[in-house]
Amino acid sequence: MLEKLLVRNAKFEERTIVADGDVLIGQNSKVNYGILAKRVIAGERVHIGGDVIGDEIRFDSFCTIAGDLVSKGDAYIGEFAGIDGKLTVYGDLEIGRNVRIKNGFEARGLITIQNPASVIFFLLLYIMLLFRLGKVEEVFKLLEDVEIEPAIILPEKCSVDVDKIVTTKNADIFDSRLQGTLKARDIYVGRSEIIGCLKGRDVILDDSDVRGFVEGRNVYLLNSSRVGTYVRGDRVYMEKGCNVEGGIIAREGVWIKDDIELKTDFGEEFGVGKREVQKDVSESVSGDG
Repeated sequence: MLEKLLVRNAKFEERTIVADGDVLIGQNSKVNYGILAKRVIAGERVHIGGDVIGDEIRFDSFCTIAGDLVSKGDAYIGEFAGIDGKLTVYGDLEIGRNVRIKNGFEARGLITIQNPASVIFFLLLYIMLLFRLGKVEEVFKLLEDVEIEPAIILPEKCSVDVDKIVTTKNADIFDSRLQGTLKARDIYVGRSEIIGCLKGRDVILDDSDVRGFVEGRNVYLLNSSRVGTYVRGDRVYMEKGCNVEGGIIAREGVWIKDDIELKTDFGEEFGVGKREVQKDVSESVSGDG
């Protein structure tokens, strides 16, 4: 399974997710938006709640799309998939058996009816194995070799709705605009706008704006970040210049200094990742703030 939720250079609009790159969706995930991206690749039993438009589309078996599906290039649709709108493919179409298409289909290239076990699904399995083994650098090299440019990666069993985004994995958000409350394990948000709230274990807000609240075990506010309501955590680390419009509640203390230096152990390819804060803060305010 994909081990991290990643969003970079993407915007969550009213009904559509617009991504400047590829979208990879783990199996058994539910996305109640339409998707506009370069490639859209989904594992088994993924549900998409709107239209899907991409340069290339690859959906595994038992997926459902509650709208039209348009591929400007080739498309691969697994068996027992369901499309509630029209399927339009400007390239070649490989389609499995027992696929339900409500409003018909149009394909301008070659049509092959089979159970398409395309290379991309074997690639996804290999990526999952590398993540399990902690070989992140190998994953990046593999993605470069096959020319995949992921803008969004959703782990399996992820839920993306208008009012909330839920995963049990870590989440990295970079140069993006999200709607709803994001609930994840550890969260990093860099140069982004969250029209909602953040709830996690360790939460880092870096040069970003959260309209709602931020809750976590350790909360870090960096580079003039802003929180629209309150911050709650066991420990809150805050750089001067950050703004919290409501209160700060920290059971073990609030630490404030000019700069909080962070180290990253994640690839520079995305510019984001799990961060470790140095504890040599210069100013401390104990108790609730």
